Amino acid sequence: MSSPDTTGGTARRGFLTSAAGAAGALALAGWTATAPSGASTPTGTTAGTAVGSATGTRPFRGRHQSGIIDHPQPYAAFVAFDLHPDVDKDALRRLFVVLTDDIERLMAGRGSLTDQETELAAVSADLTITVAVGARLVALAGATPPSWLAPLPAFSIDRLEERWGGGDLCLQVCASSPTTVAHAQRRLIAGLVTLASVRWVQRGFREPFEGPGRPMRNLLGQVDGTIQPAVNGPDDDLLWCGASAPAWLRDGSALVVRRIEMHLDTWDAVDRHSRENAIGRRLDTGAPVTAPAGAPAETAADLFAKDSLGFHVIDDGAHMRRAHATAPHERFLRRPYSYDDVPPPGKTSDSGLIFAAYMADPVRQFVPVQQRLAEKDLLNIWTTPVGSAVFAVLPGAAEGHLLGEALLGL
Repeated sequence: MSSPDTTGGTARRGFLTSAAGAAGALALAGWTATAPSGASTPTGTTAGTAVGSATGTRPFRGRHQSGIIDHPQPYAAFVAFDLHPDVDKDALRRLFVVLTDDIERLMAGRGSLTDQETELAAVSADLTITVAVGARLVALAGATPPSWLAPLPAFSIDRLEERWGGGDLCLQVCASSPTTVAHAQRRLIAGLVTLASVRWVQRGFREPFEGPGRPMRNLLGQVDGTIQPAVNGPDDDLLWCGASAPAWLRDGSALVVRRIEMHLDTWDAVDRHSRENAIGRRLDTGAPVTAPAGAPAETAADLFAKDSLGFHVIDDGAHMRRAHATAPHERFLRRPYSYDDVPPPGKTSDSGLIFAAYMADPVRQFVPVQQRLAEKDLLNIWTTPVGSAVFAVLPGAAEGHLLGEALLGL
């Protein structure tokens, strides 16, 4: 197939020109909508700098999309859309022409086709934009969705709010500059305004000075994302969809987005020893509490170690014990971001984690772990899941091809 500019450039220009007036208003609304955040550094991923450069770029074209296994940037926005009721397969093709063109331009440090603030686009700041789709979009494309592309089963700890769930399309926008994220989000929303409306926006951050290869520290003070699968290697089948997946999804992945509220006011009243007991890790280094002082975060945990009274050193309800994989397939790539939003009346904080995780099959990999956490995780005292969504991450686009080309049968 020829490049996006030659397959749909003229039609796209007309489409966007007619939408220009409405796009401006919706684009502004997109960033100011209520939103969240959170992050971690995947083991085995491409190393990056602690704080990216203003003109740093990451590749758009390739077998897989960017923004998954590369080093997480400090700032992120997750934007979910609902397709308009009249969108059909032909409209979906226009949507992916627009997305492919806009994303390729923005990630290269060039403005989108209707961008009048190209100076903002020039600060590319390691921008990545990752596209994932919901079950309704797959059905409209006439394709077969994987069995896992559905809401997760209900967990006893969930207190889910509709405003943080669902969606036909999700864009993960990450960069080393918050301005770059805001600008890219605005241009992407403007490009889709006649085809889709914003369902939710969750904005997040991670510490930009931690350095490559170091996990993030979340707002509980916990070193987050310590143990990750080795991607680009032996654990690739845990991340990328293979031959058993629908043809349109091969080399793609699954994205689970969970918004987890942290009750920091009550956490503040907990002493340091109790905090480490709840997590099962030392707060200073992130190492398991069974490791000697000063040991690195990656030190293996001794889940069988007992104290002088015969109790497990790592509490039976400790988060790390409950999250520990009991089978090799119960692992997934965590790429979370913290959020800290304006608190509602009567509360002093609205903070937590946007737990973004990538995997080949959420039902097989993620659900068993989440069930154990729901049954008995000490951190449940101070955390509550309030949002949940599952998306299928499209494969990457080769030179001259559109994102979603296989999904549309082109």
